[in-house]
Amino acid sequence: MNATSAPARVWVVDDDRSVRFVLATALREAGYAVDGFENAQDVLDALALRGAPELLFTDVRMPGDDGLVLLDKLKAAAPQLPVIVMSAYTDVASTAGAFRGGAHEFLSKPFDLDDAVALAARALGAERGAPAPAEAADAAAADALIGDTPAMRTLFRAIGRLAQAPLSVLITGETGTGKELVARALHRESPRAQRPFVALNTAAIPAELLESELFGHEAGAFTGAQRRHIGRFEQADGGSLFLDEIGDMPLPLQTRLLRVLAEGEFFRVGGRELIRVDVRVIAATHQDLEALVGEGRFRADLLHRLDVVRLRLPPLRERRADIGQLAERFLAAAAAKFAAAPKRLSKAALERLQAHDWPGNVRELENVCWRLAALAPGDSISRADLDEVLATQATARGDDDWDARLAVWVRAQLAEGAQDIHAHARDRFDRALLEAALEHTGGRRSEAAARLGLGRNTLTRKLGSGRKRS
Repeated sequence: MNATSAPARVWVVDDDRSVRFVLATALREAGYAVDGFENAQDVLDALALRGAPELLFTDVRMPGDDGLVLLDKLKAAAPQLPVIVMSAYTDVASTAGAFRGGAHEFLSKPFDLDDAVALAARALGAERGAPAPAEAADAAAADALIGDTPAMRTLFRAIGRLAQAPLSVLITGETGTGKELVARALHRESPRAQRPFVALNTAAIPAELLESELFGHEAGAFTGAQRRHIGRFEQADGGSLFLDEIGDMPLPLQTRLLRVLAEGEFFRVGGRELIRVDVRVIAATHQDLEALVGEGRFRADLLHRLDVVRLRLPPLRERRADIGQLAERFLAAAAAKFAAAPKRLSKAALERLQAHDWPGNVRELENVCWRLAALAPGDSISRADLDEVLATQATARGDDDWDARLAVWVRAQLAEGAQDIHAHARDRFDRALLEAALEHTGGRRSEAAARLGLGRNTLTRKLGSGRKRS
């Protein structure tokens, strides 16, 4: 597919929302335009209105017409449409019936998502099936909510089920785990998908401006308010409003938010007109809201209103098996942006990535991959390339991450086959500590020893032993 052609249209038919969501997400990440349907009749209606897609996946056992009946009707209406039949029932009758009806391929459930995407590419043909690298990279950059680990599969299933329900959702997880991506997926798979998705980071807006940002204001409501401003709730009417870092919202605004959630109505700042909206609120936080309630910093009734359903996004260190897949997507996105071939991770570099604790989670991994794409000299990223980027990143974060830089040094020593690493590291540690203390005290050993919690003789001995080793 060349860079100017539209992505291939793929339809996924399954009455199981979670299966529909997971497969559709994987196909979108591969660069295809995907629509989902829960029954055969919806597919036939769409076929009459919009014409046939270029590929269709269908389950066998569904309410109403099953997948094999749908296959017969599709073959009559669109004989050239390739259809992939999916089923957990891989008996002879099911598979034979599918192929007899003209199925292009039979996919057994549960299936590997990579296999399903590869099957789609083959079914569409080499000319149309494989997305161009730039398109695949753009899709990956737009939605890094990917992974095959059990934690992520559980999350995907939950998103598939919750997307259809008009419930408030609270997304929890550390900074950088991708909470907004979950919110966008909930919106994209919901009946509100054609309406706006509006996001607001409540921690990024000054408290005195947040009320106006949320609810809008009338002209003249306060100094500088020269014209009416429509707030985020009105912008999101009919759609979804994502409130990130909800734990940072000031208490007075929490009271106003509670009323909107309960009544669906509010006044603009300085206004007298009662505004009614239909908005699904999705909130997110990296904080312990229960603890904030105990400290009187967050309203318990607001927490109950927001926390109808809670989704926990695992930190990257709890799903290390996904790191390689994520890194590959980020490197591809960077390569597309740089108009270059994607760089590959060596086995040693991948092992190093998987060993890192990723305090910044997926966002940190993405930043590292972009640096590697820009700075690594060869087509293959080595362990040394990665160590250099991680060391630079640790230095940029400040002195609190000296242990991360130490770990990088230790790994380099191990890779070089050095001996007595512990003794050498201890000597360097003592020397840095002592010299910094002596510099601080102007060379006064007794004061330096006291500040470090050492006896003067111990300090003298350590200085002496350091000189002998050096």
